[in-house]
Amino acid sequence: MDSYMENDCKFCAFVKGEKSVNAVFEDETTFAFMDYKPIFYGHCLVVPKEHFETIMDVPDELVSKLFKNAKILSAAVKKSMSSEGILIIINNTISQSVPHLHIHIIPRKKGDGLKGFMWPRRLYESDKQAEDIRLNIKKEVDGFFR
Repeated sequence: MDSYMENDCKFCAFVKGEKSVNAVFEDETTFAFMDYKPIFYGHCLVVPKEHFETIMDVPDELVSKLFKNAKILSAAVKKSMSSEGILIIINNTISQSVPHLHIHIIPRKKGDGLKGFMWPRRLYESDKQAEDIRLNIKKEVDGFFR
């Protein structure tokens, strides 16, 4: 681990038990806890125990376990909070307050007032622009399967 991970990452400190946090789940690879400043009550975070900054840094073999546990926690939060749905968010670098991958599990109810965080939305300037962007993304995705 580099010095940031050892000395400054509060999520690593939570995982190691060096800082107190309201934990709700732990297994060999993941750790989940209550967000200290929730968007709505019941808002939790799921983190890999090992330090990875973004989803792109997580090894493939850990991705399925991480999301399986996010799925379990989502069901638990939904039921315990009597919510109608769950919002799942992962910020990668931009808007990521702690540079340790974390999955937000946020209970939602119709009319809860949460809106606008993914807006303004816009149309592509042209069909050609949309197609050029699609082809560029597809080229990159195809490269992962070669």
